[in-house]
Amino acid sequence: MLGSHLLGLYEKALPPELAWRQRLEAVRALGCDFLEISIDETDERLARLDMSGEERAELHRAILESGVRPHSVCLSAHRRFPFGSADPAVRAKAREIMERAVLFAREFGVRVIQLAGYDVYYEPSTAESLRLFEEGLQYACCLAEKYQVMLAMEIMDTELMSSITRYHRWKERLPSPWFMVYPDLGNLSAWGNDTLEELRSAANEIVAVHVKDTLAVTPDHPGTFKGVPFGSGCVDFAACFRQLETQGYRGPYMVEMWHVPGQDWRQTVSSALSYISAQFAAAQKQEGL
Repeated sequence: MLGSHLLGLYEKALPPELAWRQRLEAVRALGCDFLEISIDETDERLARLDMSGEERAELHRAILESGVRPHSVCLSAHRRFPFGSADPAVRAKAREIMERAVLFAREFGVRVIQLAGYDVYYEPSTAESLRLFEEGLQYACCLAEKYQVMLAMEIMDTELMSSITRYHRWKERLPSPWFMVYPDLGNLSAWGNDTLEELRSAANEIVAVHVKDTLAVTPDHPGTFKGVPFGSGCVDFAACFRQLETQGYRGPYMVEMWHVPGQDWRQTVSSALSYISAQFAAAQKQEGL
């Protein structure tokens, strides 16, 4: 835990060859409370949405025996199959992925599906792709309401969803109580936003927070949004934690990291968690919380 908060770990911080029970037990051994599962654009992880009965039973057993649950899913598969694609077949696949992800969440007790804020990724963005993206999000909200699974938009590494202010433009069109925001402190900071004001503006809409460091976007640098060691980037974690605590945030924090082959992943994750814990403690001390 991080203070009174549940603390999660992103699946990709762990070696990909681990079995489900090994992943969940590693999360517990590292001192975290839950796992955020990745369902990305690779065939391997997309196949999780179509697991056999035996594969589903394996995951259910792993959850039961480890005592660790997957509280959230990072659904980045829509980068390959976006709602805004000009190809109707791709858009149909995007909707199929969304429905299966919601059913996956319902079955395994996942509380939040994190959405990727891309209208398209490998195609040019147009007025039409944005219109289709909105239609896709409306469809996703209908599924979420039907099955009572929370959807949350991540603040992204691209400009379309580069701030909570930009998320609010979509929220105005999609006022569903099942569509909220999942700020990434790294992405939010890298775009040069007034990060504390952005967090303040969503005080009643944040359902989870990604903890990650980044390098800022500048006229001479496109920004680095992945793999930046904690403490070497642009994020003022203590200030962010202090702001979130002051405004009454009580949801989970989720540490986003990526496994690097050859590294001692246990030590790498443990060091990151120690750094984050120290920043959280500093925030509490400064605010007298």
